[in-house]
Order: sequence, then C-alpha cells, then structure tokens
Amino acid sequence: MMDMLEMLFLRYGAWSWWLLGLVLLGLELVMPGFVLVWFGVGAILVGGLALVVSWSVWTLALVWAGLSIVLLVVGRRWFRTDAATSEDPLLNDRAGRIIGRTFTLPEPLGENGGHLRVDDTTWRIRGPLLPAGARVVVRAVEGAVLVVEAN
Repeated sequence: MMDMLEMLFLRYGAWSWWLLGLVLLGLELVMPGFVLVWFGVGAILVGGLALVVSWSVWTLALVWAGLSIVLLVVGRRWFRTDAATSEDPLLNDRAGRIIGRTFTLPEPLGENGGHLRVDDTTWRIRGPLLPAGARVVVRAVEGAVLVVEAN
C-alpha cells in the first residue's frame, strides 16, 4: 500500500498533493471540527513546493505533516471563538434579564409556588406566601423557576 502511494506521488508530483488537499478540504465540509482544512491547505502548499524542489516523497510528507500542524495551531489561535464582548451582556439570557424586575402577582403565591406572566411567557415562581396583588421582585432564577420576594 505504501509503495503504491509513493508511486502515485512520484508519478503525478504536485498534482497528487493538490488532489490530496482538495479531498481534505472536501471532507471538511462533511465532518465537523475545522481541522481537516489545515491539513488540506498544507497539502496544497506542499504541492506548490513540489514544483520548485526535487525532494523525496517522504521528505515532502514530513514537510506536509509539520506545516499542517503549524497551520492548525496558528489557525486555531487566529479563529478562536472567544465570547464577544457586548454592551448588553444579558442579550440572549432571557432569565437573567428578568432578575431585579418588579411585578404584581395575579394570583396568590402559595406553598406550591405560583405562576407569573412576564412579557410573553408564563413562569413558575417560588417565594414566601403572598396574596394576589402583592408586589414582588425577582431575585434569582433556578432552572425554569423564578425566585421572588416581597417588594
């Protein structure tokens, strides 16, 4: 198998590296991870290098492996997915945006909790025993339950 691959790379030279690069880039489309793209780019670059130098297939393979790893590390750092800083850090945190808001209870808050309509959503609430019409402030969110206290 190795002899066949070596013969293929010797026979077609740079075209073999470019084909390998395109195959790896194509595989990146169907496999998640953003890893194969760096190996594909490395193979394409080694194909260009194979046009100007007359190194052995194994030397070019070592250059490809090293270059691919360097591209992977540099690419991962360059395209790192840090959380973008925003002027509104609770932009996509619906529950977090409710903390601190004050509401009027539409029904009494009993031992088993109650319900509270916030914007377009009905939330389960938990807190001290309070009559309907009492003002409450949301102090915390525990899963899908708002923790309230009397205001």
